[in-house]
Amino acid sequence: MEADNSRTEEYLESIFKLQEEQHPVSTSRLAEHLKLSAPSVSEMVKKLTGKGLVFHSEKGVCLTDEGKSLAKKVIRRHRLSERLLTDVLGFKWDEVHDEACKLEHAISPEMEDRIAESLGNPKTCPHGHAIPDKDGTLIKEKVKPLSELKAREKGIIVSVFEEDPKMLKYLASLGMLPDVCVKVEEVAPFGGPLIVCVGGSRYALGREVASKIKVK
Repeated sequence: MEADNSRTEEYLESIFKLQEEQHPVSTSRLAEHLKLSAPSVSEMVKKLTGKGLVFHSEKGVCLTDEGKSLAKKVIRRHRLSERLLTDVLGFKWDEVHDEACKLEHAISPEMEDRIAESLGNPKTCPHGHAIPDKDGTLIKEKVKPLSELKAREKGIIVSVFEEDPKMLKYLASLGMLPDVCVKVEEVAPFGGPLIVCVGGSRYALGREVASKIKVK
């Protein structure tokens, strides 16, 4: 039963995140994100539909109100866990995602409250993503991918895609962290890289990596 609950939570969390880029979420995209086979995902989606947690149509999957509520609870525990791991236990931001995935299913409501209080009720995870309030309120800033900025435009980094440790380590080495200002100096044609300036240094940043960085 505990394993079933954990699996349900993982699906709801993934659908919630993917809905930001695709709505509804295709089962193929969900399978790719979860690193599972399409038949396995389709079977689980049927179960979640039966529980009233998702809607499933030919276009894809989206969360019901109940599904959203549960997803935000999981995301809150996950992001608070990441904060605990970095701020208290000294983990680097590229090391915490997988560890938090384990913790999010084991934290009790009482422990969640104590973690939040001890950390000063943080508003974001180490990667800049908003942490839902206890009542499920999730305040998101208006952002867009760094890849959409034009030459000579500036932006403040708000968040970075957190599930690729190698990319996080690379971006940290460039000083590209939340709240850091980045200026696009050049945009190469034909899908070429962006030349960006961070802290007085210039770097060539591929479009795919730039698309994973949200700025305001």
